[in-house]
Amino acid sequence: MKKVAIVYHSGFGHTQVQAEHVYKGADSVEGVSATLYKATDITDKPEILNEFDAIIFGAPTYMGSVSAPFKAFMDGTSSLWFKQVWKDKLAAGFTNSGSLSGDKFNSLMQLVTFAAQHSMLWVSLGLLNESGAKDVPSGDQNSVNRMGAFLGAMAQSDNLPPEKTPSVGDLKTANLLGIRVAQAVLRWK
Repeated sequence: MKKVAIVYHSGFGHTQVQAEHVYKGADSVEGVSATLYKATDITDKPEILNEFDAIIFGAPTYMGSVSAPFKAFMDGTSSLWFKQVWKDKLAAGFTNSGSLSGDKFNSLMQLVTFAAQHSMLWVSLGLLNESGAKDVPSGDQNSVNRMGAFLGAMAQSDNLPPEKTPSVGDLKTANLLGIRVAQAVLRWK
């Protein structure tokens, strides 16, 4: 059985909803077991992730960057980085912000760089933007990858409770990211 960890921080619950959909996608793949971790619960014990074949990182985008609690988790992995313990594990990422852009690309770049410093192998989203391709307006909230991201899954949460947002399309995208990483683990290992 291959193992995938989803490590995330969520300040208001929206990124947690996204993380849960990534988890459901990864855990739905036969031969793969997924586990969901709050970054704040393992900041002081990141070695718990050593046993996993892949790690999917998720954080909200605050002020054009990953959230401070997620950055603390990243910094807490430096002793593992020094020994390159996560070398050749698969990695992927997702992010969420309140605005449509919110500089989410920058957060995904931080996650890619973090994974690269650990010598991990990044798995992209691998999904085309469904909007426009099916006579659906660009950015339609029910479409997969409505923001046209390729590095990882992006979601946008309106100023509403997490029970109402992110959108259906953003949550489908999160689910498909989890499935893609789980399938990649089966091929890679």
